[in-house]
Amino acid sequence: MSFSEWLDMGGYALYVWGSFGMTALCMIAEPLLLNRSSKAIRQRIARLNRIEG
Repeated sequence: MSFSEWLDMGGYALYVWGSFGMTALCMIAEPLLLNRSSKAIRQRIARLNRIEG
């Protein structure tokens, strides 16, 4: 089996590599989105504490 045959994945390369790409994108995006929402929640809690105290 040659490297180009391996990359072709038996004719399913678009599906296979597209799936890998989407998974990688989600794995990169998820921590970034969680970090952003965590900062927003912390800011809201701090603002509520300033209002009450």
